[in-house]
Amino acid sequence: MRPVVVINHPRDWPREFPGASVVTARAYLTDPAWGNERAVRVINLCGPFPYQSLGYYVSLLAEARGHKPLPRVATIEDLKSQNLVRLITQPLEDAAARLLAPIKSETFDLSIYFGRNLAKRYDSLCRSLFGALQAPLMRAEFERRDAHWHVRSVRALSLAQVPPAHHDFLFDAARLYFSGRLPRARLRQDTRFSLAILHDPTNPEPPSNPRALKKFAQAAEALGLRAEFITRNDFARLPEFDALFVRDTTEVNHYTFRFARRAKAEGLVVIDDPDSILKCNNKVFLAEMLSRHGIPTPRTLLIHRDNTQDILRELRLPVVLKQPDSAFSLGVARADDEQSLGTLLDRLLAKSDLVIAQEWLPTEFDWRVGVLDRRALFVARYYMVPGHWQIVRHEPSQGIQEGVTQALSLAEAPEEVVNLAVKSANLIGDGFYGVDIKQCNNRFYVIEVNDNPNVDAGNEDGVLRDALYREVMGVFLRRIEMRRERRQVMP
Repeated sequence: MRPVVVINHPRDWPREFPGASVVTARAYLTDPAWGNERAVRVINLCGPFPYQSLGYYVSLLAEARGHKPLPRVATIEDLKSQNLVRLITQPLEDAAARLLAPIKSETFDLSIYFGRNLAKRYDSLCRSLFGALQAPLMRAEFERRDAHWHVRSVRALSLAQVPPAHHDFLFDAARLYFSGRLPRARLRQDTRFSLAILHDPTNPEPPSNPRALKKFAQAAEALGLRAEFITRNDFARLPEFDALFVRDTTEVNHYTFRFARRAKAEGLVVIDDPDSILKCNNKVFLAEMLSRHGIPTPRTLLIHRDNTQDILRELRLPVVLKQPDSAFSLGVARADDEQSLGTLLDRLLAKSDLVIAQEWLPTEFDWRVGVLDRRALFVARYYMVPGHWQIVRHEPSQGIQEGVTQALSLAEAPEEVVNLAVKSANLIGDGFYGVDIKQCNNRFYVIEVNDNPNVDAGNEDGVLRDALYREVMGVFLRRIEMRRERRQVMP
């Protein structure tokens, strides 16, 4: 892929590199010949990229032409939000703290040129920041707070903002980048679509067990997808892939959300997408959404410190209390009497300004309906742990206990369960969801809609078996192909 360096003024880039073209932003945007070029890697050095500037349009049109811009428009937008930048770079702060520990001042600026810095000792940090944000010229500002170094901001630079004393080093860093000897997104060597499966081998409660992960990979390969397992250390590699399948427990303040957001910004097909993660991981949002659309749920109250008395007035004990971001039965507790209610509320409200209080509906099992691409995929019964009121029990002395999972065919489940699950999931999006429903006599109540639902070999696949994994991979393949077709018809 031929590199093309795009600059504001010819005087900004006085050197030539074999195999690389240097053009001005105006020429790249207005010369029709560039619209016919293929296999071009656009190195956009026109930062700091204000909205609708020439530099902004260089990256925008590069993507429209099927070129590979550095930075992408999504990266330009990310860099405008320093709150998002701090979220993306948060995993790097421990490494930064070790490197910056000898510095006596309370602030420190780090110039990053194609993932390098003049001081070689900071190269590892620069490579990580470059991998996370993918802009060729950046300046990161760090500040020391509470005896610990934090990223205050990261901003894209233009060539004019690089000190003249740094020019020789910058050109050398660019030469190394063009030669492929610096870390960057590697181009695939085969023509198959590629799927990254994000997992955490150390997670004690993963959404898919090792056998299920293997079956997902086998199903992908059978459909012509090149599947590769990645971990949290592979953030910089996301542009290598066509799709991302998140198979680790998701949270908003978590590396899984950063991966999903970055993958979406890079144009990958993503399940679960960041919007689904945001919505499903907040039970306050779910409660409001389900209520607004008339979805039957257990009686539910949004509780804050000024209305805790409403629980006893409007709900009977026992009552279920939930943190807004609770998952896998963690952050969910049952208050059986007024004393335990007060204790639990104090604990939960210390972590969140809002808490969910919900009517407790005792049942032998919960229905779980897996919904993918706006269609029901599988259905199962999740039975309660014997002697416990939840399907998962966490005991420090006994570890994790789970109730029995019984897979059924869609035809074996009550039609209302399946229809209610699909309707609820479709309010979130077209991703992969697990909808939990309680049945009391002949009435059904949605408990929650989960992103990233469990698919374990021997449990949820008990009826469909290998066909379940092929269905999921088939959705990825169709979406990748649709995305490719849309790009091909773009002007």
